[in-house]
Amino acid sequence: MKKRITPVLIVIGLILAVLIVGVASFIISRYTPTSKLADLNTYYGLEDEKQAALIINNTVSDSVGLYRDGEVYMSYDEVESLLDTNFYLDEVNQQMLLTDPSGIRALSSSDVTEKGAPALIKEGDTYYLAVNYIKEYTDMDVRIYEKPARAVIRTKWSGLEQVTVTKDTAVREKGGIRSSILDKVPEGEKLICLEVLDHWTKVCTEKGLIGYIENKTISDPEKVKDHTADTSGEFPSITKDYKLNLGFHQVTSQDANQTLQATVSQTSGLTAISPTWFSVWDNEGTLSSLASRDYVDQAHQMGIEVWGLIDNFNESVSTTDVLKDSGKRGRIIGQLMDAADASGMDGINVDFEQLSKDSIPHFLQFLRELTLEAHQRNLVVSVDNPVPQNYNKYYKRGTQGKIVDYVVIMGYDEHFSGDEKAGSVSSLPFVENGIKHTLAEVPANKVINAIPFYTRVWTETFGQDLPSSEILGMDGADRYMQEHQMTKKWDDKSGQNVAISEDDSARYTIWVEDEQSIEEKMKAIQKYGLAGVAEWRLGMERNTVWDIINRYNS
Repeated sequence: MKKRITPVLIVIGLILAVLIVGVASFIISRYTPTSKLADLNTYYGLEDEKQAALIINNTVSDSVGLYRDGEVYMSYDEVESLLDTNFYLDEVNQQMLLTDPSGIRALSSSDVTEKGAPALIKEGDTYYLAVNYIKEYTDMDVRIYEKPARAVIRTKWSGLEQVTVTKDTAVREKGGIRSSILDKVPEGEKLICLEVLDHWTKVCTEKGLIGYIENKTISDPEKVKDHTADTSGEFPSITKDYKLNLGFHQVTSQDANQTLQATVSQTSGLTAISPTWFSVWDNEGTLSSLASRDYVDQAHQMGIEVWGLIDNFNESVSTTDVLKDSGKRGRIIGQLMDAADASGMDGINVDFEQLSKDSIPHFLQFLRELTLEAHQRNLVVSVDNPVPQNYNKYYKRGTQGKIVDYVVIMGYDEHFSGDEKAGSVSSLPFVENGIKHTLAEVPANKVINAIPFYTRVWTETFGQDLPSSEILGMDGADRYMQEHQMTKKWDDKSGQNVAISEDDSARYTIWVEDEQSIEEKMKAIQKYGLAGVAEWRLGMERNTVWDIINRYNS
């Protein structure tokens, strides 16, 4: 009997031993930190030693750079897309331009980095700029590392937080002690804090490694010391020491210039007027001009500056094709300067709308070249922009703000002709969001918010999918409401009075622009400390709005 029991006990013992070993292995594998190092070439997506990773503002770029003789190079497309620089690729003449307050010059073989490496190289059809050379002319920090080659670049410092390592530890690729190690960090090292989780914190190291560190090995997050901006690449601004009040004056003929006195007679507080004088007329850069010396003289007698407006509204003209050609850009600018000399106007307002993403580099270069010429004549340069939206983030308002004197937010056209839905032209949330998003890129003392003096009456015909609308001025809207026996009611959400009526065929709605809505917009302009207000357009307002505008714009 004992002989039968013994083998059974042995088998049971072996099973228990296997179980114990298995459990022990499981515990060890789960609770013992791995010392495995991550393959950094794979982590950065590098295929060979001639490539370099680009880590920009705590994000690994999807595109890689080049590594040559200890220098990291970025393609021009990446420079233009991800950085805020004054470099511009002149595609027509195949040269790289650097435009700053000192002027315009083309890079040549004599342009080198501190190490003596070329500032610019070309491989295939692609131009590459040395990151360290870009740094010399741009507000940015750069650190270069080897094995693998990479450039750690910072151009944004606002809102950054950091943590301090409290004991030697590791930054891992993922949150968890079994995740591969990206880097070992010593006590005292400071890491940029990206996201705090329950037991781990996502960080970025000085070497550009983005991973996770255990919370028990770091301090609480603290604000990073404020960055002292390098403003050497910014264009000197012509800044007024008073709040601006810029009225847009729609001028469509030479005879319309004679309406200046009547247009401004009921206004008060205007500091500048912007007549719609210039338009890009053809694809060669020819301008149509309605500039008038008499108009300017009259405005000056009333203490009002004149900022002539240039637009790109001719649908037969390709803005991109015109602006990408240095000769055509120069032709536009030359005509504007000649008109300024002849008329005595005080500034230029650039109203180029519906810009494509591809046109932005050329548009920015146009602004640089225009500003250089305009400032030689003490002409103010302002540029109009739509309210920032996800679909127009590529406008690079921050770069514009470092070039021109004032950035104007067109705080209207929230809903417009042909829109699929009836709605306000300029609700208060729309205006305030536009201001806040613009201020994330442009300082308040360079921002002007334009408000509408017009509204739309919307007709939603029963049985039709799309509404129709027509523009009305303030008095026109009042007459329409009286004729259609509409009663307006204040809507807190839109910051406007709303009037609605129906008949057998349609619903009619007006989001009213009046003294109350203007006051709410002016409160926002005052709240954010903007440089001033603009109005589209003069002649559509009631004279009672001017006291309200001046009350908040002083």
